[in-house]
Amino acid sequence: MTASVQETTILKSFRREPTERTPVWLMRQAGRYQKEYREIREKVDFLTLCKTPELASEVTVMAVRQLDVDAAIIFADILLPMESFGLGLRFEKGDGPVIERPIASAADVERLPSPDAASDLDYVCEAIKITCKELDGNNSVPLIGFAGAPFTVASYAIEGGSSRSFEKTRTFMHAQPEAWNLLMNKLVAFTADYLLAQIAAGAAAVQIFDSWVGCLSPLDFEVYVEPHLRLLISTINGAVPVIYFSTTSAGLLPCISRLGADVIGVDWRVSLGDAWQTIGFDHAIQGNLDPMVLLSDRSTIRRHAEDIIRQADGRPGHVFNLGHGILPGTPVDNARYLVEAVRELSHRR
Repeated sequence: MTASVQETTILKSFRREPTERTPVWLMRQAGRYQKEYREIREKVDFLTLCKTPELASEVTVMAVRQLDVDAAIIFADILLPMESFGLGLRFEKGDGPVIERPIASAADVERLPSPDAASDLDYVCEAIKITCKELDGNNSVPLIGFAGAPFTVASYAIEGGSSRSFEKTRTFMHAQPEAWNLLMNKLVAFTADYLLAQIAAGAAAVQIFDSWVGCLSPLDFEVYVEPHLRLLISTINGAVPVIYFSTTSAGLLPCISRLGADVIGVDWRVSLGDAWQTIGFDHAIQGNLDPMVLLSDRSTIRRHAEDIIRQADGRPGHVFNLGHGILPGTPVDNARYLVEAVRELSHRR
């Protein structure tokens, strides 16, 4: 990582250092809302796009240049490890991901292999290397790597796909705690190696996506999830900033503040000011515009962005983002306008 990348506005904000404005990037900033992305997807399926480093890099860089955001995030998917563990993965049009051989018993967990993440997912690391070279000539924009959090990946593996209630996952967790801990240990080991490989390839920060953890009570989070997350985050050991992002998890924020992450990403269901007060100002915070706002008009986008920036109160360590990914129906011009508005509204004279 070059010195110029270290001194970018977003990395300084991750470190809670003063900046002249609030940096901004958007989750799912490469995606179906872009005409150019859709044209690529007409030629290749989703998994092929993820597994072709040149294409994954192309859509990653395209989003940075189209929106003029302060960071790239590598194009990949949190469920790629399913193939490494022999569980199978496919994406059904309109129905999302399908895990072909879901986990149903302790014996299933015991049979899981211990794959080499750097080798199995080398195509992601290669995409990171290509992208970093591209971005080095683009004002040294940092690249963010990522992985799914152990609980969220485990829930997909047990449910066999998406779920609303996570009944199978929570039943497994409570009824078979030893098998649950073994599963989480296997996922932590794999994910740690995967994130470290991304960092070695050039990622300047990493984000851990815990999309489904909000289904848990604080007690279940403390018992079944927190120890594993703390171990995972500790393996990064300050190599780069770690962002922990979850949704529908406002009630878990006191627990989340103990994980050791440098940056806490929050969704739009909690005010940014209240969330920051809860997690503590010794953390940076990321968020948290409702993605639906980008389907409205410019005056509405500006008003909501201004409210979030006001809640941050000029304090070092705020990174502007959505509370989740860009929705497919979002006009590109609206996403671009949001970035412009954040820069203008947050400029500190």
